[in-house]
Amino acid sequence: MNRWLVLWALSFLCLGDVLAARVLTPDSQTSSSLTAKKRKKVAVVLSGGGAKGAAHVGVLKVIERAGIPIDIIAGTSMGSIVGGLYACGYDAQTLDSIIRTQNWSYLLSDREDLSHQSLRDRAKQNTYIISKTIGLGSHKASEGGFIVGKNLADLFQKLTAPYNDSIDFNKLPIPFACVATNIVDNTEYVFHSGVLGQAMRASMAIPGAFSPVYMGDMVLVDGGLQNNFPVDIAKQMGADIVIGVSVQEELRKANQLKTTTSVLLQIVDANCKNKFEENLSMTDIPVLVDVKGYSSASFNPAAIDSLIHRGEAAAMKHWDDLVELSYQLGGLKGKHLSSRQPQNNISLEERYQIKQVRFENMTKMDELFLHNRFKLNAGDSIDANRANIITTSIRMDLFYKSATYAFAPAENGNDKDVIVTFTAGTKKNNEVNLGLRFDNEEMVALQANADFPLHFKIPTHLDLTLRLGKRIMARADFAIQPRSYLRPTLSYVFRHNDISLYKNGVQSYSLTYNQHTVELQLINFNVRNFNINVGGQWDYYHYNNLLVNYRPELHIDMLNNEHFFSYHAQVDYNSENHWFFPTKGAKLRLKFGYYTDNFVKLNGSIGMREFSGLWRMSFPVGTRLSFQPMVYGRFIYGNSVPIILNNVVGGPFFSHYVAQQLPFAGLGYIEGADNKFLALQLQGQLNITKNNIVQLRLVAAQDAPKERELFKHSTLLGTTFSYCYTTSFGPICGSVGYSNVSKKFYYFVNFGFEF
Repeated sequence: MNRWLVLWALSFLCLGDVLAARVLTPDSQTSSSLTAKKRKKVAVVLSGGGAKGAAHVGVLKVIERAGIPIDIIAGTSMGSIVGGLYACGYDAQTLDSIIRTQNWSYLLSDREDLSHQSLRDRAKQNTYIISKTIGLGSHKASEGGFIVGKNLADLFQKLTAPYNDSIDFNKLPIPFACVATNIVDNTEYVFHSGVLGQAMRASMAIPGAFSPVYMGDMVLVDGGLQNNFPVDIAKQMGADIVIGVSVQEELRKANQLKTTTSVLLQIVDANCKNKFEENLSMTDIPVLVDVKGYSSASFNPAAIDSLIHRGEAAAMKHWDDLVELSYQLGGLKGKHLSSRQPQNNISLEERYQIKQVRFENMTKMDELFLHNRFKLNAGDSIDANRANIITTSIRMDLFYKSATYAFAPAENGNDKDVIVTFTAGTKKNNEVNLGLRFDNEEMVALQANADFPLHFKIPTHLDLTLRLGKRIMARADFAIQPRSYLRPTLSYVFRHNDISLYKNGVQSYSLTYNQHTVELQLINFNVRNFNINVGGQWDYYHYNNLLVNYRPELHIDMLNNEHFFSYHAQVDYNSENHWFFPTKGAKLRLKFGYYTDNFVKLNGSIGMREFSGLWRMSFPVGTRLSFQPMVYGRFIYGNSVPIILNNVVGGPFFSHYVAQQLPFAGLGYIEGADNKFLALQLQGQLNITKNNIVQLRLVAAQDAPKERELFKHSTLLGTTFSYCYTTSFGPICGSVGYSNVSKKFYYFVNFGFEF
C-alpha cells in the first residue's frame, strides 16, 4: 500500500516535456579568446520528475565532460534537489554515488533512524507498521500530507551542512534558485535566499503525499504546480544560454485513457503545462530524456541506474551542440574546458568545533537534558552525523514533533568554529502506533499502542498497549526519564492466554488462564546497544480451564490459582545491522530471576532460580551469504517448580506465547522440556536480493532434570527452511521444518512483525 501511495502522490510532480531538439547556432561574433569575465553566462535548468529526476545526474556528467562551465542553476522539485546539491559543491560523480546509496524506502517515510537510540525504541519500530503523531499549537506540520518528510529534510540538512544557515543563494559556489507554490493564493514563489535544505524540501512537497512547508503566511508545496521548467527564472538571474533538462513523457493518447488512474494523471499532466511552452522557447539546448517504463516512484536501484544512463544517452544526442558551446565559451579547438571540480570541499564527516550552542523553542529542563547527555560544551567537536543523532533524541526522548540544526560560522573564530543551533517544533501530545500480523496458527492479531508525554519537569511518559487476537494483552507503562540514561518504569500487564502444550508431538494439555502482572523496574539503563534492567514484579495466575490428555507421567489433575513475587536482573546487547535478518553484529541476553510466594521462599523452601541467556554472532561471507551461530538455554532450580514456569520450546521466536518460551527449529508448536535446556543453532542466510531472503536453520539441543545428566539424554534435532520477502509492513515468510522430537513435518506462514 505504501508503494502505491507514494506512486499516487508523486504523480502530482509536474514534468517538463521536450517537443523538439534544437541545434545551437554559433554566434559569429564569439571567439575562443573571450575572457571568462566577458563570456556568456550558462544556466542549467532541471525539471521536476520524482525518481525520473535521477536522469539529471547523467546529463550533468555529460555537461562536465564537454567542459562547459555552469554559472546558474534553477530547478523544480526533484530538479531543485539535484540542482541545489550541485550548486553547493557536489560534482556529478558524487551526486551519482549519493543517489545510488540512499535507502529510498526510509527517506520516503517518517521512520526514525534509531541506530543510536535505545533497544526499546528499536524494538518498537520493528513492531508497528503505522506511527502517527499529533502536535500542539496552531501549526501542525504533520497535517496536510501523509508523510511529514522528516527524513528527506534531515538528509537535505546533512548534505547542505556548510550552508544550512539562512543565506543568499547567489553566494553559493553556483548561484541557485528553485520554485515552490504558495497554495494560499496559488502563486509561484521563487527561493533566491533562505535555508537551502528547507527551500529544496518546499519545492518537492507533493500535495497529498508530503506536508507543506510553512513560512510566515505562506503554505508552500511542489513548485511544479506553477513552474515545472523554470527557464524564465534562469533568464531573470542573468543567463545568456540555457541548457534545459526535462523528464516528462508525452501526453497519453485516447486509447490509453481507459482507467481512472490514467485519466487522473492525464488531467494533472495537462494542467501542469503551465508556462512550459514559453519556457521551452527560451531554451537553447533542450535535453529530452526517454523515461518510458519508469514512474515518479521508481526509486529501486535498477531503475535509478537505468535512469542515470538514459540521462547520459539523452545528453550525448546533443554532444555536438555541447562541444560547440564549449568552443564559444573559450575552449580551444580540439581541447575542451576541464571538467568541473567541486567548488566547495564538502565532507559529511567534517568535524567542527563548537563555539556556542543555542536552543530554540525548548524548555530549560530539555536544554539541560541535552547538555548532560551529549556533552555540548564550547570546544567540543561536532559533525553532521552527531547533530542528526541529537535531533533524533529531541524527537524521541523529549517528544518534540520535529527538530532541526544549523551550523553558522562563529565571529572571531577559525574556519572550523561554529555556532550550533538546535530548533524544536511543537510538542507531541501523543504518538499512536498500529501493528497487524497474520500466521496460520493464530490467524489475525492486532496491536495498538499510544504514548502520552506527561508535562512534568522531568520527561515522563505514559505508554498504553492493547493486543487483540487469540492471545489478549493490555499493558500500561509509566516511565520517568531523568537527565541520565536511566528510565525507571512502573508497569501493569493483563494477559489472557489459551495455549496447548505438546510432548513428543502429542498434545499433553490445553490451558486457558488470565495473568495479572505489576512490575517495577528500578534500574532501566539504556544507552544505544545496551540495556540493563533490575527490578521486581508480582504475578497472579487465574486458571480458567484445563483440558488434560491423560498420561500418568503428567501428574496434572487440576491447577489452583497462584501468585508469585519475583526479582529480576537482565542485560541486553544488540549491535546487529538488521532486526530480523542480520548479516553482521552480535546479540547477547543474560537473565537471572528469583521466584517466591512470600518475597523470600516458595512453598516453604528456597525460591525458584532461573538462569537464561542467548548469544548470537553474524558472520558475512561475501556480499550475499552470512552465517549466524547461536547458543541459548534456560536452567531452572528449586525444590518446587510451578508448571506455569516450566521450560517450553518451539516456534521461531523467543517469548512468543509465554515469557519463558525458547525457539526450536522444526517444531511448530510449543513442547515441554526439562528444567535444564541448552541448544546450539546454526543459521545460514542468503540475501538473493535486498528483499528476497532464504534461511536454513539447524539446531541441536540437550535437556535433562539435572546438569550432570544433560549429555546422557538423546540429542534433540531440528531443521527449518524459510523463504522471506521483506516489506514495509513486516516480513512475509513461509517455512517448512522437521524435528526428531515430534517426528513430523510442519509448515508455518506469517505476514507482519512479530508481537
